[in-house]
Amino acid sequence: MPRLSDSMEEGTIIKWLKQPGDQVRSGEPLADIETDKATVTYEADAEGFLQILAREGDTLAIGATIARLLADAESAKRDTNGETPTAASPSPAAPREPAGEAIPTSAAPLPGPGDPARPGSGERLKASPVARRIAGELGIDLATLRGSGPEGRIVKADVVAAADGVTAGTATEGAAAAPVAASGSASGAKGDVTVVELSRTQQLIARRMASAKATIPEFQVTVEVDAEAALELREQLRNHASPLPSVNDLVIKACALALRVHPNVNAAYIDGRFERYGRVNVGVAVAGEGTLVVPTVFDADSKSLVEIAAQTRLLATQVRDGTVGPADLAGGTFTVSNLGMLGVARFTAVINPPQAAILAVGAAAAKAVVLADGTVGVRRVMEMTISADHRIVYGAEAAEFLGTVRKRLEKPALLLL
Repeated sequence: MPRLSDSMEEGTIIKWLKQPGDQVRSGEPLADIETDKATVTYEADAEGFLQILAREGDTLAIGATIARLLADAESAKRDTNGETPTAASPSPAAPREPAGEAIPTSAAPLPGPGDPARPGSGERLKASPVARRIAGELGIDLATLRGSGPEGRIVKADVVAAADGVTAGTATEGAAAAPVAASGSASGAKGDVTVVELSRTQQLIARRMASAKATIPEFQVTVEVDAEAALELREQLRNHASPLPSVNDLVIKACALALRVHPNVNAAYIDGRFERYGRVNVGVAVAGEGTLVVPTVFDADSKSLVEIAAQTRLLATQVRDGTVGPADLAGGTFTVSNLGMLGVARFTAVINPPQAAILAVGAAAAKAVVLADGTVGVRRVMEMTISADHRIVYGAEAAEFLGTVRKRLEKPALLLL
């Protein structure tokens, strides 16, 4: 299972694009894999005949073996009995033993830290990651099952059979399958309740956001920006720039230039130290179908406003179509989240770890302000709030960063230099 995004921990095989025994050449599409951010087409990085080990729908950790490329087609077509090897499996170059032959003990995966023990034996149960996951979802005690895999290892078929009440060869004598949690809706004091299961992407986002709030000592700083000049520049570009840069594109450019001046904001806190980055890659929060995806505008400080506008539109379209690639989801050094188009005046965003900061941008709304000459006038003003990791960015530097962004937006000709 390849790593297809910075935050990917596991992936799900959605569809194999080749058949067992097919000849595969380097660079050919091999499988569609669902990551924490998108469904990505994985391309082969070597040549050979394909032996598929992970079935469609299987979820595996990064590094687990999903297939092998062998030297001959006949070996690649051999039945793998549906078992999905773990990262401890033999190397991809080694052919799998034919069905029915004993597998050496050295090739059997060691029990993981989450494997339960056999009652009264002190022996750790051997169970595949998929079997453990499904058992947890169905509420089945793995200790009540007898595995049908190599060396008694519990595999997916054993758990599914137990859930269906089939005990021959899978469940221990007299063991009944645990009840499966009811789905659908129920009525009560709160009315009809519909239970909605989270997708893998939503589960991972939930874990990452909870971890960010629990482990990052963040703080917020807010400034008001007079957006009149920026909006006027946008109108001046209307008949001369294609695509027309949005207010968010102006913010991205302003942030990118400010990150050059304030390198601690263009950084991350990893393993007790800072990492300052030489490139300025601004992530843009985009709402997808039931999820939130952050594709990256690379080298935003050196791109023109029109280039940024073209890239953000392309990335937003790819996110909503589910076609965004792994390369576009990696490498971000700072993030901009804008809810201004939804009429939100101010909000705080959760830091996208391990980045040092994220900027929340509100709507540009008409407001009575005191002008430079002391008179009161109506100006379109937007609020921007930075959430910063206090281990890297201190209050004064966060305020100075926002001041630099504000200066660029209030004198937007600086964005064209």
